[in-house]
Amino acid sequence: MVKWAMANLHPFQTPRDTAKRLALLISGAALMAFNINTFVHAGSLIPGGFTGLTLLIMEIGRRFWGLALPFSIILFILNAVPVFISFRYIGKWFSIYSCLVILLNGLLTDFMPPMFIELIQIHDTLLAAVFGGLLNALSVSLCLHAGATSGGTDFIAIFISEKYHRDAWNYIFAGNCVILVIAGRLFDLHIALYSIIFQFTTTMALNALYKGYQQMTLFVVTSRPDEVYKLIREETHHGATSFTGKGQYEKSERVMLYSVVSAPEVSRLVTGIKKIDPGVFINVIKTDHLGGRFYQRPKD
Repeated sequence: MVKWAMANLHPFQTPRDTAKRLALLISGAALMAFNINTFVHAGSLIPGGFTGLTLLIMEIGRRFWGLALPFSIILFILNAVPVFISFRYIGKWFSIYSCLVILLNGLLTDFMPPMFIELIQIHDTLLAAVFGGLLNALSVSLCLHAGATSGGTDFIAIFISEKYHRDAWNYIFAGNCVILVIAGRLFDLHIALYSIIFQFTTTMALNALYKGYQQMTLFVVTSRPDEVYKLIREETHHGATSFTGKGQYEKSERVMLYSVVSAPEVSRLVTGIKKIDPGVFINVIKTDHLGGRFYQRPKD
């Protein structure tokens, strides 16, 4: 019965793929909850995104109205609209898996056993901000590698990345700073500043850990353009534009192929192209903005 359920959880995955994906998602959600209950609480930090907004609402309720609001309920309410956007524009299964992360993160944060929370006792706010940010980036990257997200602003960032082909994490960071400024005005400014360090660390580490929504430009100077283009087309489904020129060093005609591909595809492409043409010259450049048609692999 379990095997049948796993096989039908996603129509294009084997049970092994589904199990691996679920393991990554559960690990990511557990790390998020652990981070909130340890580093974030130890430093009294207000992280960015909907997690930070949830903690801010909880703190407002506690300080001004004496209410002990549950983390999970607030998180679920805040994610309602982004989840709808994800179902509508990103993908059904991507959204389902992301909802699983949100559900587990909320419940584990509220009901995590004290024995896990007591593993880390830290009293330095700066250390809490730095290492909490690193752990947060790791948990989010696990979810992204599994083809899901931790919810909230991640849904928005992915939507912008896929629709407009822009790396949106820095824009999300700017929006998070607004939340932290509000927290600083209401409570303690130095906590808000430490929280900015937390979010900055998360953003920088996440950019290093996950490159799935970045694009790279390839300039390939080769004497075997047809074979190289065939590889690019078969491996990535992206097109290419060719320019004919003359190599001044060897005084021979060469063809330069210009193509934009997703960052995770670059390594295997470069390896494959070098096998086709050992004398090839390849220049890889990060693409900050892209206009026009660009093939995006479907989420589902």
